[in-house]
Amino acid sequence: MKTFGLIGRNIDYSFSKSYFNTKFNNGAIKAKYINYDIENIKEIKQIVANSIELAGLNVTTPYKEEVIPFLDEIDSQAERIGAVNTIKIENKKLIGYNTDVFGFTKSIFSLIAPNHEAALILGTGGAAKAVRHALVSMGYQINFVSRDKDKGDFTYDELTAEIIKNHQLIVNCTPLGTHPDVNQCPPIPFEFINETHLLYDLIYNPSITSFLAQGKEKGAQIINGEQLLIAQAEKSWEIWNAE
Repeated sequence: MKTFGLIGRNIDYSFSKSYFNTKFNNGAIKAKYINYDIENIKEIKQIVANSIELAGLNVTTPYKEEVIPFLDEIDSQAERIGAVNTIKIENKKLIGYNTDVFGFTKSIFSLIAPNHEAALILGTGGAAKAVRHALVSMGYQINFVSRDKDKGDFTYDELTAEIIKNHQLIVNCTPLGTHPDVNQCPPIPFEFINETHLLYDLIYNPSITSFLAQGKEKGAQIINGEQLLIAQAEKSWEIWNAE
């Protein structure tokens, strides 16, 4: 039986396993999807070696960047982004792709307004890199926000009323607020958020994070990562089954 799976750390909450197994059952597809919860990305070697029927993998936090050295090939877009979230396996050869860009673009496209010209991306990991690529492709000016001064354009302490006013789209690409730590939140100055803002949280569990709830209180439009996950999952399925 063909096997697919998810590589990540602390991924019991993940949407992918239930989504794909439901897809397989409803479509009478002879395949299964399992979680590979690993402590070190080096374990991917053993997973591939021991799983004869393994045909594809999704990759999530914190391995979207770390997995790249373990690939035999990488798609040109994923290489430009610097992050991989989908791997196709053929004859034990690992080929990396990025479907997060597709998923993010599809999920946000209908929500973009004329005033959304610049964006703040919270976080600087693999997901943030995919979001940056998508937004730049759509004509956005972007700035990264990080706790580490050397990684971002701004630290959270540097965010002023003017910066928030000039960035009408704010995307949370950090894991802060993910179940079960639902009270965590990126420390942006929510007092400067208003109805002109769109807040996007890549997190989908819970459906309304503290980040989104505080934005909604200020009148902002909000969206979580569920539609992104669905779109990128379907794109992964296309890649795995392409001849």
